[in-house]
Amino acid sequence: MASYPQTIHFIGTNTPRRVEMSLRNLEVEGDIPAEIEGAFFRAVPDNAHAPMFEDDIALNHDGMIARFNFEGGAVDFDIRYVETERYKLEKKARRALFGRYRNPFTDDPSVEGADRTVANTTPVWHAGRLFMTKEDGRGYEVNPHSLETVGRWDYEGKLRSQTFTAHPRIDPVTGEMFFFGYEAGGLCDPNVAYCIADKDGNLVKEQWFEQPYISSIHDFVITEKYAIFPIFPTLTDLDRLKAGGHHWAHDQSKPSYIGIMPRYGDVSEMVWVEGPVGVSCFHEVNAYDDGDLVHIDLCLSDTNAFSFMREAGGIQRDQQDIKGALTRWTLDMSKDQPELSERPLGPPGDLCRLADKDQGRPYNHAWYLSMNPEAKGPPMLGGPVGANFNALLRVEVGNGRVSMMEVPPGCAISEPAHVPSSEEGHGGWLLTVIDIPNGPPGGNPADYASEVWVVEADAVEKGPVAKVKTGLALRSQVHGTWVSRAKLDASKVR
Repeated sequence: MASYPQTIHFIGTNTPRRVEMSLRNLEVEGDIPAEIEGAFFRAVPDNAHAPMFEDDIALNHDGMIARFNFEGGAVDFDIRYVETERYKLEKKARRALFGRYRNPFTDDPSVEGADRTVANTTPVWHAGRLFMTKEDGRGYEVNPHSLETVGRWDYEGKLRSQTFTAHPRIDPVTGEMFFFGYEAGGLCDPNVAYCIADKDGNLVKEQWFEQPYISSIHDFVITEKYAIFPIFPTLTDLDRLKAGGHHWAHDQSKPSYIGIMPRYGDVSEMVWVEGPVGVSCFHEVNAYDDGDLVHIDLCLSDTNAFSFMREAGGIQRDQQDIKGALTRWTLDMSKDQPELSERPLGPPGDLCRLADKDQGRPYNHAWYLSMNPEAKGPPMLGGPVGANFNALLRVEVGNGRVSMMEVPPGCAISEPAHVPSSEEGHGGWLLTVIDIPNGPPGGNPADYASEVWVVEADAVEKGPVAKVKTGLALRSQVHGTWVSRAKLDASKVR
């Protein structure tokens, strides 16, 4: 194509920006708390070239790594492309060479066999290294100081899996990183690789197992005892790919599953528990052990939230008609064959955030994004599903109490990052990007300004204590992460 299509994946906060830049001393309104010292990294899809196909999607766009650097009350901004093999090949050709999302049969013949990942989903920090990840390939290491791409990461040749999840889980006590890769052996491979890296970043274990069907396993969870793989019926098919079709198609008739095994055990110990039919989830909040019970808290919906995945499976549902809730699934592991019980915890939503210290352990509260039922005017267009969230929720999982931070009409809010506090009893801070229309809501969807709001994590209803104004319309992020100054100063790459 000679130009970008005017579909939902290329307008609003999905408008291509294609700019690498550095800005110092952004305008700050209010006072940034002194303990916010470090960097807020964001994964930003932004395709460098017009796509090969009119129906291209935001998940298929080149990855950029963005950074808000907080230092002594001042804030700088930097953004650069992740120089994946795919990005460099297309940069040299000055045009798109890779076709549909995760379908190599639609690529230009000149790039056959090349690494297709765009590394556009999650910045991951572990053992002094920063990685940009996307679940269809291995991660790419990035210099956290210059944002230059170091290269593809395979644990010095030890990792066999061809893929690496965008959602590893890091134990806050041991420092180990638990991760997986599905389609581990290549396109449409049923194998999942389950891996552990120690606190120093060494790959110490990799085991493969087959899932019940070849599905999109976007996220998983750990507890102190278990590794848990929720499986949902969004399926791939090699014949469909060879015919030029979509990688994923949701099957509303199939059950979901939970695969659960001892987290230090052997994959032969995996127990599969059947769950509800047709449901979908992309992000789990947390899981933890409660005696013989295992609680798994997840952002559940009654079908797939992505319209292109639904429609590929023949499901015609308007986005606003999808039902869901923050939901707790519980397994009783004292039974020979555990059964799944379910109860709601909070309103529907996604892009959840947990304090790092609570990972895999009993916890009181978490944060996630939702739609404000009392919002005036339509939501801002953009984001992975075409409409951005406009409310930040804090939920107390024990009693169901929910508090909400509202944003002005027509604004969008991105997934927050959590900054812990050194003050005893203080819940820390949240950093989140807010996109604010420059005109009335519903006007030009590409005309907006982006700000970083600093919010007290346990008092989100009070709104921001500080706003960092970029003066720019930033492209929608997928996920982000906070890295403290102490960790940055001890990074392996300088």
